Amino acid sequence: LYTAPDSCEGRCEEPFSEEDECHCHPECERHHNCCEDYERHCGADGFSSSRDSITDQELLELSEQLYGVDHNKARPSDIVLNPQHRAGPDETGDKQDRSPQPLYKYVNEELFSKPTYASFIKLLDNYQRATGKEEEVTAEELREQDHFLEEVMKTELMKKLFAFLQGKNRYGSEQEFVQDLKEMWFGLYSRGDGERDSSGFEHVFSGTALPGAGPPAALGLGLIPESRLCLGEVKKGKVSGFHNWIRFYLLEKQGVVNYFSHNFNGPWDMYPDVLGLQFSWDGFYKEVGSAFIGCSPEFEFGLYSLCFLARPGRA
Repeated sequence: LYTAPDSCEGRCEEPFSEEDECHCHPECERHHNCCEDYERHCGADGFSSSRDSITDQELLELSEQLYGVDHNKARPSDIVLNPQHRAGPDETGDKQDRSPQPLYKYVNEELFSKPTYASFIKLLDNYQRATGKEEEVTAEELREQDHFLEEVMKTELMKKLFAFLQGKNRYGSEQEFVQDLKEMWFGLYSRGDGERDSSGFEHVFSGTALPGAGPPAALGLGLIPESRLCLGEVKKGKVSGFHNWIRFYLLEKQGVVNYFSHNFNGPWDMYPDVLGLQFSWDGFYKEVGSAFIGCSPEFEFGLYSLCFLARPGRA
């Protein structure tokens, strides 16, 4: 399911686009510009034939359904935000802290005792922050990965996602789906120098640091352990990635993250909400970071998995 832009997997009958390296619409055969695997995927019995492809409308509808069955999301009384300054377009990049108070005024930490939250939080300290260093995955960490997957698969949200993908002939069994989720999110790959030093989960939910502008003094002197600071990635002195509200809250509570301002606040009056924010993480700056606020771990995990499976390598 991990396809390059030169594949027709999941793309059958899509409209012509000049940006595509090769094409998968019915006319491509006449124009001799089909992808090499067009027949295998888009032929009468192809894996991604029209009846099994995932349309934009289906993505929209299923995403709303997953939102509706996020039973573990925060209630309005569970989180009190203090957004303070709203930054204009000319302010997001100037690294000025215009909000003297933390973003989170209150979080009901009883949320974190729910099985999917508790197993998710266990995973957050399993990664080295610096890239270029091979990750050493212990037996305990593997058990924590399996436990998290077990807990999310018990939820109605993930069962609904699996049923949809099974109906699209993407998976024959739940076991196959879980195995693919494990590889998709926890499989290691290299961000440079050939070392297997990163994973999808680490980038999105936990974090690493790439060589660039150099670490802040406290980190460079060893005063702050790298493993304790996992959050987003750092590239050339700027934070990249990081989209999880739970991680932000926990590190803000520790004093590691400093909230500066926000440039977008979603119109919703219940959770999950969406916030675009500026902050520093141990001296590294994030110019615009967007995050769902108040959703369960399984909502983000399921939604991002759906998008990755439906549009691999594509917007």
